Amino acid sequence: MQLTYLFIISAVILTGAYFTYGKYVFQKFKINNKNITPSHRFSDGVDYVPSKPIVVLGHHFASIAGAGPIVGPIIAVTFGWVPAVIWILIGGIFFGAVHDLGSMVASLRNDGKSIGVIIQNNIGRRGKQLFILFSFSTLILIIAVFADIIAKTFISNPGVASASILFILLAVTFGWVNKFTAHKKSAFLIATVVGVVIMYFFVYLGMQIPFVLEYQMWIYVLLAYAFIASVAPVSMLLQPRDYLNSFLLYGLILAAVVGVFVANPTIVMDTEVHVSSENLGYIFPVLFVTIACGAISGFHSLVASGTTSKQIDREEDVKVVGYGGMLIESFLAIISVGAVVVLTRSDYIERLAAQGPVPLFADGLGAIISAMGVNEAFAVGFVALTVSAFALTTLDTCTRLARFTLQEYFEDVSHPVGRKISQNRYLSTTVVVILSVLLLQSGGFSTLWPIFGSANQLLAALALLTISVWLIRKKVNPTFVTIPMFFMFTVTLSSLGLFAWNNFKQQSYTLSVIATVLFALSFALIFLARKSLTKELTPKEMVKG
Repeated sequence: MQLTYLFIISAVILTGAYFTYGKYVFQKFKINNKNITPSHRFSDGVDYVPSKPIVVLGHHFASIAGAGPIVGPIIAVTFGWVPAVIWILIGGIFFGAVHDLGSMVASLRNDGKSIGVIIQNNIGRRGKQLFILFSFSTLILIIAVFADIIAKTFISNPGVASASILFILLAVTFGWVNKFTAHKKSAFLIATVVGVVIMYFFVYLGMQIPFVLEYQMWIYVLLAYAFIASVAPVSMLLQPRDYLNSFLLYGLILAAVVGVFVANPTIVMDTEVHVSSENLGYIFPVLFVTIACGAISGFHSLVASGTTSKQIDREEDVKVVGYGGMLIESFLAIISVGAVVVLTRSDYIERLAAQGPVPLFADGLGAIISAMGVNEAFAVGFVALTVSAFALTTLDTCTRLARFTLQEYFEDVSHPVGRKISQNRYLSTTVVVILSVLLLQSGGFSTLWPIFGSANQLLAALALLTISVWLIRKKVNPTFVTIPMFFMFTVTLSSLGLFAWNNFKQQSYTLSVIATVLFALSFALIFLARKSLTKELTPKEMVKG
């Protein structure tokens, strides 16, 4: 089978889903432009900033993509590329896109607040506190994991580091220009074209002037940048950087598709499904935890309800930003699978162990893109740069989201010290950065990724639970949300249970305790959700809902 066919079939399925199942979901959420969005009602020029749909899509897509739809799918191919592709398509359409859109709409209807505040409004204050503690812990995990990935990428490819620094300077300049010309459509278009051209020039320039630092120094530099991105007005750094970088990923996707059509590579890897893996465990539940971004990811709910909902100009924009953004990410995950299925299974296993998922992806996709006549070394560097650029967008967005969650936790707490620290964005971001540094001291990617995967997918299940309760209270049939919810709870609870037991046997008691606590937390929130519904709804209404 040619890889071209896999890309075409996947693109047709995802596009068709947007206009069919997506339309059904839009109607269920009753999206209406007559509803004034929080970005207008609470506009402050820092966090609440009404923005153009294409700009918000760029920010949202860049934030949710990161390295997740690349790392997860490539690792999951261990079980076979066929089950990986099936889960990406089914998960993206019926699980992830519904999860992302639902989180965004629910936030819009709750003053642009996070899932934690929505839980308070629909389940209770204790539920909010439990969820925010959990989501804050998950965000710290994500910051630590992605800081580790980016630092190691910068060390292995110093040109990527140089280009990334140039991108940040370009984003600040673009933010200033856009601030004074936002009212002129032609000026914004010209600024975008010039900005994208300069960004691609910086890809080349960065390769010519490599910037070298040691690992620990890169960690400090990255977290210092994340601090600045968290406290600066969203329109001056975070939003323009994500917007411009989105064109980098669009370019990567386009180059991958054109490269596949030109090279017309054959899928060499066999179609055998491997039920278990010595390193990962059994295909259920591990496959559904390993492939998060690209199918469904709880982190997306934090972005959708944390930063993105505060920038939505008209409620109808959530269709392309929330549902459409997720489907684009699903296609990126398909491309990730395509980058490795051109290898034999034995070569894939050997190179994955030796190189890791990101370099393997860069080498595979770089070789395909080089069929267009591009120098292969440059193509590989371009792919690696794109991955690190989007990992960086996840890092700075997560830092801002962690700051939001800390502030929301203490906003209704009377303790003066807690309120003073949390409500000051500089102090609260400092707490986030310090905790991330401390967590990194306990281990890097290989240590933190397994627990991050389980925590992230449990977060998705809890977000779906919140959306379900919210819909029931609105007298809307939530079946299209509850089915994914039950599946994700089954997956994550099974995964956490196995993870806790295996680490206990290996005497990794810290990770075992963390998994056990997350397991217990999910049941506590399920209990609180059911209790809150039971108080207000009759059994007949609950069945109907």
